[in-house]
Amino acid sequence: MKHFRKNRWRPFVCLFTCLLLVIGEFLLSSASAQAAAAPKEVDIIFFHDTHSHLETFSTIENGERILSGGFAKIKTIIDKARETNPHTLVLDAGDFSMGTLAQTIYSTQASELRTLGAVGCDASTLGNHEFDYRSQGLADMLNAAKVSGDVLPELVLCNIDWETMEAEGLTEEQQLLKDAFQAFGMKEYTILQKGDVKIALFGLFGKDSLACAPTCVLKFKEPVAAAAATVARIKAEEKPDLIICLSHSGTSQTPSKSEDEQLAAQVPDIDLIISGHSHTTLPQSIQCGDTYIGSTGEYARQIGTISLRQKENGRWEQTAYELVPVSADIPEDPEVQKKVSDFFEQVDATYLKDFGYTSRQQVLVQNPYVFSSTADLYKVHTEHTLGNLLSDAFRYAVNTFDTTDTHPVDIAIVPAGTVRETFPVGELTVEDIYNSYSLGIGPDGVAGYPLLSIYISGKDLKTAAEIDASISALMAGATLYPSGMNITFNPHRMILNKVTDCYLIDTEGNRVEFEDDRLYRVVCDLYTGQMLGNVTDLSFGLLSIQPRLADGTVVENAEDAIVYANGKELKAWAAIASYLASMEDTDGDGISNLSADYSAPQGRKIVEDDDGIWARIKNPNRFAVGIVVILIVVILLLILILRLLVKLIRWIVRRIRRKKA
Repeated sequence: MKHFRKNRWRPFVCLFTCLLLVIGEFLLSSASAQAAAAPKEVDIIFFHDTHSHLETFSTIENGERILSGGFAKIKTIIDKARETNPHTLVLDAGDFSMGTLAQTIYSTQASELRTLGAVGCDASTLGNHEFDYRSQGLADMLNAAKVSGDVLPELVLCNIDWETMEAEGLTEEQQLLKDAFQAFGMKEYTILQKGDVKIALFGLFGKDSLACAPTCVLKFKEPVAAAAATVARIKAEEKPDLIICLSHSGTSQTPSKSEDEQLAAQVPDIDLIISGHSHTTLPQSIQCGDTYIGSTGEYARQIGTISLRQKENGRWEQTAYELVPVSADIPEDPEVQKKVSDFFEQVDATYLKDFGYTSRQQVLVQNPYVFSSTADLYKVHTEHTLGNLLSDAFRYAVNTFDTTDTHPVDIAIVPAGTVRETFPVGELTVEDIYNSYSLGIGPDGVAGYPLLSIYISGKDLKTAAEIDASISALMAGATLYPSGMNITFNPHRMILNKVTDCYLIDTEGNRVEFEDDRLYRVVCDLYTGQMLGNVTDLSFGLLSIQPRLADGTVVENAEDAIVYANGKELKAWAAIASYLASMEDTDGDGISNLSADYSAPQGRKIVEDDDGIWARIKNPNRFAVGIVVILIVVILLLILILRLLVKLIRWIVRRIRRKKA
């Protein structure tokens, strides 16, 4: 009896236990099902075209001097994002070099690439400016980065045409780069796992990027075709959740020139394009089908954030997109800031010392005037005092330091695309001046484009004025700021016939008419000189500007016209620095003061905003006459074709009527 009482609850206990197990299994299965059904999500931070702006820098925004950018601040933003989502992906879309003094140790210290690694960038690609250091410089940079032992981003680029180059036989420079790419571990694409999301990343080098890389020795496959082939391979071999393209191609307000929008339309399996090269600021992403395009502008003044969620069909939808300003109030990560500061100490001790400067913070001139922003130089086609100052500096420096050619400089030209930063009000330091014209490297392997001294005919100089007046609306970087030449143009006139007046200003300030066959001495930087020689090809033979040496010999290689001072290449930025430092110290404080000549425009470029009929058609030049003749021929051909069609239709009608009769 006692035994029965003791065990009478055992069946109920077993039944209750089984019931709990069944309920538990059901709940676990339900939770698993819900977890499986939850869509995958990914958070991404991105930037591009940072151009060696490793440190917070001073710039002009809405007419005010502000402090902006800096990778130590970017690291703080990234760390905060990864506190919320430790799997946040960080990406860069190229042109991480060329823009500040940090680039002067590019090939020896790989300062830009190592700083990208220090902030936690997962992957990057090459932009056209990474090739500015020529093949040896780029190879040295990659090798320096690798041997540093620092954490580095992966490098991806899918459209280098090694097959064609190898079939033709690799040149010494091509082999040098191939070896450096392999040693670094650069790939066409890479696969990263971020949480539960498998991500494929590939890099792409655009058509305009290649056109802007005159020292690049590599051949590239057509970007869209290469991207399509790479995406097909990724899908077949990797089966990723998300496909991202790090594109150094860019977007444009002109649809036919918006390379990344064309890419999105023609390779629809790309989920996200990080769009570098064009320095476009997209406050809202561009959506093309199921593909999103993000772009943040230049110099990491702001970085982009985008969040994506996977849909049931496997594609992704944007749930958030924002451009986050890298403002002065963001605290700096101390480790990254120390790394950056160490890099700049090396700059002072090596590069600047060779130019006779004690430090990048050395003040050269006091500036009381507000200059246009670099954006204005692109967008507002008129005279800008900043352009006047820079071109005057080139004339001054060559006339002062070049002892090989006694002919005074007639004209100096500065294209908008070579100006990288404006001058703020106040003390201008060596660093401010370097940043204003920071591009390139010379054959000497030293950072900074050298100046050229070339001779151009009066006829070709008038062609250059027409290019400035007509092409700048399509290629803002080609806008010219001259010293010694005045241009008047009417934007309402026919293309290549917009210039209504163009003449030389001599050393006494007098007007002198151009003589078509006479050669004039012109100064520009190396990059501009290389582009001048390509005008014929770029215009399909319609235009021609032929640079020559003083004896009339055609310049086959722009480097043959480099200006030397004391046996060294005369760098463009150093020419500007010497001009500013030479100005009078009007207040007696031991520092030069900027000349009042730059307080207002001087009439070097006058815009005639006249859309009247006579203003549009008067004084046609050979281009206008040629265009009109072509239009007349086309119209006559159309009339002839229409008349023939009418006759044909009448003949057919008559035949039909005869048959009916």
